[in-house]
Amino acid sequence: MVRVSYFPGCSLDGTAREYGESVRAICKILNIELNELEDWNCCGASSAHSINSKLAVALAARNLEIAEKAKLKDLVIPCAACFHRTKVAEYELLNHPESYKDISFQGNVKPKDLLNFICEDIGLEAVKEKVKRPLKELKAVCYYGCLTMRPPEIVGEKNYENPQNMDNLLAILGAEVISWPYKTDCCGGSLVLTRPDIVRTLVNKLYEMALLAGAECIVVSCPLCHGNLDQRQTEISQEFKKDYNIPIFYYTELMGIAFGCNEVDKWLGRHLVDTKKLLKSKNLI
Repeated sequence: MVRVSYFPGCSLDGTAREYGESVRAICKILNIELNELEDWNCCGASSAHSINSKLAVALAARNLEIAEKAKLKDLVIPCAACFHRTKVAEYELLNHPESYKDISFQGNVKPKDLLNFICEDIGLEAVKEKVKRPLKELKAVCYYGCLTMRPPEIVGEKNYENPQNMDNLLAILGAEVISWPYKTDCCGGSLVLTRPDIVRTLVNKLYEMALLAGAECIVVSCPLCHGNLDQRQTEISQEFKKDYNIPIFYYTELMGIAFGCNEVDKWLGRHLVDTKKLLKSKNLI
């Protein structure tokens, strides 16, 4: 059993509930013990840093202090936005301590994106051992988005232009992973309320390129990305005079299918774009 501190963030108990539930399910199967931070607070993603940079650091820093007191070396974070804000706080606290003298964080716990933690710390062989139902013939493109990739000097991503962990993970699960050049393009997550027109343009481009590459679905690791790609297909189809019907999966949901989790139907039922028709055509559910 691998014990880690765990920060779920706000979305995984709300709009991304299916992500949160699938994370817990697959971690249990992989013998990862998630120790949720006691009395954690919102990391301030999408709003605090645009108003007050020090407040934004302080919000995430409080969670880092709680994690450090738990005395586990890794703080695992599934949400890309939460991971990003936590890494920014870590960077600022360790590189500019003079600006945050009232914060006690010493850098003894390492914030890690869950996807990378599974692939690099747990290992793909351990994942392969748990596969009961390979995702045969499922043609997927991996969409990482931008928050876990940039800036690389802060988030620590070496392959920020062409990341491979999700690609390698899905391949281990048995899917046909299709290469495409838009895996780290932005979906406009921070512009959802202020410039939805830009969001629709960016997401439409992702749909077009995924289909052009030959994909049947798009796989994500970010609640903001999932929200834009799953919830906006109808309005984008109408605006651009298309007939999109592209299922959007969290990678953890596909892991759950491959592992034989019996909660999968509940997770998929929360998606706006139908996912079950494609999966049934592949005899995966």
